[in-house]
Amino acid sequence: MKIKLFTIPNLLTLSNLLCGMIATVAILTDGDLHLAFWLLADMVSSGVAPTAVMLTLAWQAGSSWWTADTGGPWSWIVLLLAVGTALRLAKFNIDDTQRTEFCGLPSPAAGLFCASLGLLHAEGMLSLPYEAVLLAAAATAWLMISPIRMFALKFHGFGWRGNRLRYLFLGACVVLILTLGAYAIPAIFVLYVVVSLVRWLLQGLRAAEA
Repeated sequence: MKIKLFTIPNLLTLSNLLCGMIATVAILTDGDLHLAFWLLADMVSSGVAPTAVMLTLAWQAGSSWWTADTGGPWSWIVLLLAVGTALRLAKFNIDDTQRTEFCGLPSPAAGLFCASLGLLHAEGMLSLPYEAVLLAAAATAWLMISPIRMFALKFHGFGWRGNRLRYLFLGACVVLILTLGAYAIPAIFVLYVVVSLVRWLLQGLRAAEA
């Protein structure tokens, strides 16, 4: 049987892999956080490259009150991002319950969040303390493997019924983009996590009362 390696899906995947590797090299060799944002889903683009972004942010952060060496071993906490991404992708591939919603934070969302922090830092619009970088990386890694059920933007037709949360979320995203500009991406990320968490907790309460 002849196997075609260079099909359109494979070429798209390989292109994505190439972009992720270029982004990673650009980050670690030149500290180019602008390029990383535009080249950032899969393990490299959503795991390795965002980890490199957060590692760079940790290294460039000012000295904290408890450690003067921001390039020391504590910085390697951000490597949990790559681990979380690998576990998230593995779980997604074998979990049939994630066809209409996600169990845990989708890795592309995590990658975009980290990339947006890098872009804001590169533009001089954000300066995160060392502790905040490590906490953001660890929290994002945990969210990817958490049991929290997160809604997906997969519409069932175009009607309001069954899509109300999606329409409301997209509307909120538009408002955030118009009002916050470049800061909208991390704000949308936080909104998505909070709304999903509240929705998951309410579902749990209803199930317990039933």
